[in-house]
Amino acid sequence: MTDRDRQPEDTTAPTPEPVVSKPYIMPDDPEPGSVETLQKEASEARDRMLRTLAEMENLRKRTAKEVADARLYGITGFARDVLDIADNLQRALDAVPAEARATADPGLTSLIEGVELTERSLLNALEKHGVKKLDPQGQKFDPNFHQAMYEVPDPSVPSGTVVQIMQAGYTIGERVLRPALVGVAKGGAKAAPAANNNESSDAPN
Repeated sequence: MTDRDRQPEDTTAPTPEPVVSKPYIMPDDPEPGSVETLQKEASEARDRMLRTLAEMENLRKRTAKEVADARLYGITGFARDVLDIADNLQRALDAVPAEARATADPGLTSLIEGVELTERSLLNALEKHGVKKLDPQGQKFDPNFHQAMYEVPDPSVPSGTVVQIMQAGYTIGERVLRPALVGVAKGGAKAAPAANNNESSDAPN
């Protein structure tokens, strides 16, 4: 038997069986049991958003208050310096006795009126910027706004009443720019306690 009569051998490799891959799951596809996770994350995100909004609102309010305070109290130092001018104008007016004003010649009268007009204009300008003058004459002494310099025996008014003003006080906004220097009445009349009045009315006749 010759080589030609031989049948050719099958040299091809056997075909491998096809490999079946698992189905592909998209990353965005929710896995079983993830609904609760998404709801929790949504709730946490909502809470963070609400807290952020609240913080921003508080920041806005604080900023608005700081701006308003800066606008109002930013002139505190300047206002204190201007008060010296107001004091000097008041001293100039107080230096002229009432008798001299009544008998003053036209020149002195014009000078006094000019000083009074200047003082009023200065006080109006201060008040326009939130600075107000305190006038505690006849009021009850208040340590928040007044500074007692001495006591005055005056039984005609209740004890603790402001009867003299040595130096005017001023406020700026809700703060004291300068307390008023005052003299306070001592030993004045005191109101009877309510308990005593009730006891006397209930006493037998």
